[in-house]
Amino acid sequence: MTNPPNNAAAGRASAAGPVITCQQLTKRFGDFVAVNGISFEVAAGEIFGFLGANGAGKTTAMRMLCGLLGPTEGAATVAGCDVFREPERIKQHIGYMSQKFSLYEDLTVRENIRFYGGVYGLKTAAIREKTTALLQRLGLAAERDTLVGSLPLGWKQKLAFSVALLHEPAVIFLDEPTGGVDPITRRQFWDLIYEAAARGVTIFITTHYMDEAEYCDRVSIMVDGRIDALDTPAGLKRQFGVASMDEVFLHLARGAKNVE
Repeated sequence: MTNPPNNAAAGRASAAGPVITCQQLTKRFGDFVAVNGISFEVAAGEIFGFLGANGAGKTTAMRMLCGLLGPTEGAATVAGCDVFREPERIKQHIGYMSQKFSLYEDLTVRENIRFYGGVYGLKTAAIREKTTALLQRLGLAAERDTLVGSLPLGWKQKLAFSVALLHEPAVIFLDEPTGGVDPITRRQFWDLIYEAAARGVTIFITTHYMDEAEYCDRVSIMVDGRIDALDTPAGLKRQFGVASMDEVFLHLARGAKNVE
């Protein structure tokens, strides 16, 4: 994966205003500051890379933005919902996919779609309609009664991403979604990301693959709970006078104290 997918294009981000806002968002656990006053905005349809070494604080920050962990101080909104006052509302407006794909392997493809449709509050008729459309789009109609655990890894990945978008959320959080898959499958997955962004879905993604950072509209890099850099991939490479995002990341990560 040395080049972005064919449908990559700059300037997808909408001018309608930010979908995610953070102002001095902070999380403390006792005397330990896991997230230290981070501030940024993410626009509709933007692909925002949220990078950092293990222990940098990115997982804690993502959990706050998903409404799963209460902040200590600061302010943040996701899809117009306040992370302090409306964490449950946030969950109605976001999708989430982790490296584990968030699917039940002992359920069939169709059962997984039906289950998550119910979790997202969709009506039975809508679930039925979306299931048919999703299976056709992914080419999985013949596998609808196949247990997810027996599917190839790439199919699981595409299904999990599509299920996370079933309720048409404003934002989808992707937590290292391409870990462990081959380069061809990763490229195909990024095609799905670009298609979703083109429809106006905001993509908030963490990854350890620095070539994937090149595919993002903008990238932030956390070090010891702070955001130490935030710009386009091209802008970051110019700022640090290097040729790749690998070198940008290494330059910043060398000084980190909280590395697992």
